[in-house]
Amino acid sequence: MKIDVTVPGVGESIKEAILAEWYKKDGDSIKKDETLFALETDKVTLEVEAEAEGVLKILVQEGETVEIGAVVGTIDTEGSAVDSPAKVEKTQPAAVKAPKQVVETEPIPAQPVAVATVPQPTGEPLLSPSVRRLVAQKQVNINEIVPTGPGDRITKGDVLAYLEHRADVSEPGEKPPAKAGVTGDTSSISVPSETVVRKPMSPIRRRIAERLLEAKHGTAMLTTFNEIDMSQAMAMRSRYKDAFKERHQVGLGFMSFFIQASVQALKELPAINAFIEGQEMVYHEYYHLGVAVGSPKGLVVPVIRHADRLSFAGTEQAIVDYVVKIKENRLELADMQGGTFTITNGGVFGSLLSTPILNTPQSAILGMHKIEKRAVVVDDEIVIRPMMYVALSYDHRIVDGKDAVTFLKRIKECVENPERILMEI
Repeated sequence: MKIDVTVPGVGESIKEAILAEWYKKDGDSIKKDETLFALETDKVTLEVEAEAEGVLKILVQEGETVEIGAVVGTIDTEGSAVDSPAKVEKTQPAAVKAPKQVVETEPIPAQPVAVATVPQPTGEPLLSPSVRRLVAQKQVNINEIVPTGPGDRITKGDVLAYLEHRADVSEPGEKPPAKAGVTGDTSSISVPSETVVRKPMSPIRRRIAERLLEAKHGTAMLTTFNEIDMSQAMAMRSRYKDAFKERHQVGLGFMSFFIQASVQALKELPAINAFIEGQEMVYHEYYHLGVAVGSPKGLVVPVIRHADRLSFAGTEQAIVDYVVKIKENRLELADMQGGTFTITNGGVFGSLLSTPILNTPQSAILGMHKIEKRAVVVDDEIVIRPMMYVALSYDHRIVDGKDAVTFLKRIKECVENPERILMEI
């Protein structure tokens, strides 16, 4: 009996996907619940497992676009790996395969560029300084170059075209043919290659592009900035990180400080936690915070739900769980839906300052950056402190400038004085 291997549904809005990779080969024996292939959609990459035990027959190759529900292979539950095409081919006599025919052609001899059509000049051609330097450097016989400049002058482009043509007609491994009037060894001449590689955009990359354009053209986006003295947060983290790790089995990072500070600020400024839908403003009385995470296939934003109900340990554990899912290609579509506010940390890549773009339909996004020691004035004295620039991009249609500045100020107060987060003041 044969069972069809189909593309599973991964969301109402997704109609097609790319079969990214087969983990098994055609004719392999597989077991039930064994991972067969990876499916890449415009939002997430997921793995599909076998529904039964048997021999796999692949019908759709890697890299092809498939519709949801399409059959990409079959599983023969009564067959065995011995009957697979790969093994049957090995048992056939060698005479079955037709020998490859090799057609030998006479090589086309290299010919100079338009030698017959260019009259030999009676005197030394007039060359510009740049052309003269290039001719001397490449040791070119100018009598073999077709001039295209005004007054039949040789231009720099003429010399480059000649060099490119000479490289094309020379056989691989052979030296360019010697030319009359050329001195020195020309075998060292090399023309740099200008390779162009074209690759189709992946569904995830296409979706990212669409969302970015949507945010750029569909919102009144503006960004405001502030800076945070990280001294107290760093001291608190250094003081308690070992005990924190021992008790909760997870490290204490700075992201949990900013997530908890954001929850405090969102409670005070509900417009930043709201959406615009048509002619209405939708305010959310819950706090689902998205955390932007870079992956090899693009940026993904898993959502930490009800962040206001989580402790520092719960927040850090949620982040770690998502990072593991992303590395193992187990991130689900539901993990990235329903966010009301987003935090992105460009500092992990060394960014000092940036203007994050909105994750629509959300009305704001907080950007963290690298921590860098700078000279700042504290109590009329110049001191060295670890400082971080923060940025808040917001949709000015729903968020006023006053609210945006107040939000960042509140973030600054909470992170600079972490006890305010714990005391909720």
